[in-house]
Amino acid sequence: MTDREFPLQSRMMAGTVPECGRCRTLEPLGFDFTMAFQPIVDLASGAVWGWEALVRGRHGENAAHVLEQVNDANRYQFDQRCRTRAIELAHQLGLAERLSINFLPNAVYEPRACIRATIEAASRVGFPLERLQFEITEVEEVRNDGHLRRIVEEYRAIGFATAIDDFGAGFAGLNLLTHFKPDTLKLDMNLIRNIDQDDRRQLIVRHLVLLAAELPCTLIAEGVETLGEARCLAEMGISLQQGYLYARPGFESLPAPDPGVLASLLAGKLASQANPAI
Repeated sequence: MTDREFPLQSRMMAGTVPECGRCRTLEPLGFDFTMAFQPIVDLASGAVWGWEALVRGRHGENAAHVLEQVNDANRYQFDQRCRTRAIELAHQLGLAERLSINFLPNAVYEPRACIRATIEAASRVGFPLERLQFEITEVEEVRNDGHLRRIVEEYRAIGFATAIDDFGAGFAGLNLLTHFKPDTLKLDMNLIRNIDQDDRRQLIVRHLVLLAAELPCTLIAEGVETLGEARCLAEMGISLQQGYLYARPGFESLPAPDPGVLASLLAGKLASQANPAI
């Protein structure tokens, strides 16, 4: 990592980037939480491409249990602590691939100042900034498109990758792509479910593959649950996949993708390459 690659980090360490006033006056959150991690698998290599950090309660409660405690008063504190907790725990677990963290655009007041705690956490534990990706969740309605565009531009200038999560559902859809260019689109599970049996879903996803190639950006299929879905997506050119088929989120752990599933998919891929008529 060089100063030229991450100029903001160098400026921050030199004390030239102002702190966000909210960072200096963080109140107690009022509840505790931790993270689970789910692998994103690359079927082109059979290896783990990255991990998504998913919020969980301290005793394994699901994300909804945690998120129902988030409100306008504590949204900023929660967003900041999600980032630092994910980075610190990823380091403790020895995560060596990309780390994808969801963030709340409405909790970011000043992009360059609000990212300070994230950079400090990564620097403190030695987690490379180039391995961080921030996911904009579509289920939160963004109140100001210009503000979101500025967040993404600032993050990309720092060197972070950005992604639109749950693409195809929620508030924004294609409208987000008219305002900024993400590095990654994560296709919502509702587009993926039973896609191998649904011509309409296949048609939509094929066109999204073409769109991603033109932009260009990377596609990840979320919520993959069956071998049929996985094979169909791979045949359409989507090799990056995430879902229960490979591994359920690991509570404060990095679960290995199911070796039997990977072996079956890779064997089918080799067979197809050997005999295209299959």
